[in-house]
Amino acid sequence: EVQLVESGGGLVHAGGSLRLSCAASGFSFKDYTIAWFRQAPGKEREGVACITTSDGSSAYYPNSKKGRFTISSDTDKNTAYLRMNDLNPEDTAVYYCAAADGVDWCPTGSMATPAFFGSWGQGTQVTVSS
Repeated sequence: EVQLVESGGGLVHAGGSLRLSCAASGFSFKDYTIAWFRQAPGKEREGVACITTSDGSSAYYPNSKKGRFTISSDTDKNTAYLRMNDLNPEDTAVYYCAAADGVDWCPTGSMATPAFFGSWGQGTQVTVSS
């Protein structure tokens, strides 16, 4: 059974940093593409970043998140990470880890939606105070 467990969320002041972790089990990590999504109250779930664990190539949604957010993975630990710097209140949301089976690339454009990813974690809350 595919399981994704997020951790690392919490309350942080504006300008602060957090590193989220996504521990995966029940599948071969290298055969999946992993992504981070987030959902703020009253808003749709939106993509944050994606990584292909086989070669570490990544994509950011939208691309402007690159620079503040960094996605990475450790295939030995079956864990993906999202490092978030210079956080602001607009980053407040539940952050979800997602996995796409048998995919070796990150979707872009109109394909970069939650429907592309078949497995999801329970989410971790990130709250940024002003």
